[in-house]
Amino acid sequence: MQLIVGRIGKPHGIRGEVTVEVRTDEPETRFAPGMVLTTTPGAVPRGHQEPAASPGERYEVPAELTVEAARWHQGHLLVAFEGVLDRNVAEALRGTLLAVDSADVAPPEDPEEFHDHQLVGLAVVTPAGERLGEVARIDHAPASDLLVLRRPEGRTALIPFIKVMVPEVDLAGGRVVVDLPDGLLDL
Repeated sequence: MQLIVGRIGKPHGIRGEVTVEVRTDEPETRFAPGMVLTTTPGAVPRGHQEPAASPGERYEVPAELTVEAARWHQGHLLVAFEGVLDRNVAEALRGTLLAVDSADVAPPEDPEEFHDHQLVGLAVVTPAGERLGEVARIDHAPASDLLVLRRPEGRTALIPFIKVMVPEVDLAGGRVVVDLPDGLLDL
């Protein structure tokens, strides 16, 4: 499974550096020099013309990009990739999603911490064992993470991922036990 760790933004300067919207808790590890990231070209905004690597030539986003250097500048991560030597090529990468294979990500050392991909697809059950649905994704909100529950009838519900409401995560058993206040799933 591919885990998105960032999204390439606008170019920075004329030597091929790009801004990266970080989507990982470990940017220093994921964007270390030598790291190879899988790419998924992003959507090109309507009316936006695809930049060319050189006049008359269309640039194809490679399947992988290797980090040459990364640094923080005014709160933004700037990354230089091998082979991206000018602003035109950097502009062609705009919107590209950067990913790593989940098999290459070490499990957290803290038993109370989980990676999103470990939770997605787990059954969500009450303490009595009643199945409520499954975890569709995790939303990272400012106050707390939220489990997005996909209900059997197709609706979704948000469950704050806090100990009082999610007392047990059983990865081996493929389930998350939730103890919810009345009416939470009706919101």
